[in-house]
Amino acid sequence: MKPPTSPVRMPGRSKPKAKAASRASKPRKSATRSKFPPKAGAKAEAGANEANPTRVRRGEKVVLLSGGNPQIAKADGDAPVQAYIAAMPGWKRDLGKRLDALIARNVPDVRKAVRWNSPFYGIGGRGWFLSFHVFTRYVKVSFFRGASLRPVPPGGTGEDARWIDVHEDDLDEVQMAAWVKRAAALPGWTP
Repeated sequence: MKPPTSPVRMPGRSKPKAKAASRASKPRKSATRSKFPPKAGAKAEAGANEANPTRVRRGEKVVLLSGGNPQIAKADGDAPVQAYIAAMPGWKRDLGKRLDALIARNVPDVRKAVRWNSPFYGIGGRGWFLSFHVFTRYVKVSFFRGASLRPVPPGGTGEDARWIDVHEDDLDEVQMAAWVKRAAALPGWTP
């Protein structure tokens, strides 16, 4: 009996695949070049420094993540927080401005930063006490030691953190100011 000239296929098995071209023959992209070169004449936002620049450039649109949360690069200072607030969609932008002003008014030595696409507020050397985050129908204001506040903010079941979901017309500035003052006086959260 003569051996078969083509490969033998077993029942239930697929055809043998052709060998792909080796990767060595394909040109590689440089790891040092950016996919998006900076626009001519573009400068970093005010307040950025060489060690920790913000990646938001003037005239460029900020990407909105799910729920309308702005995607802002991790950075310290007021400039990235203001870039985040400016990128908040619709009525949430006004709410962000009100929250930021309320926090700055009640905690004069507040430290600001953007972490995990959210503005963070803290006291130097003591950690973060508050953050807020944009969702589709509300802005979530989180107090990292919220279980120690009176009255306790309504959201949360964890050990320490509590939050409140603020909708378009329901910011209680008096209660929020009391919470902010008390939260700033407590030891903050340090990641």
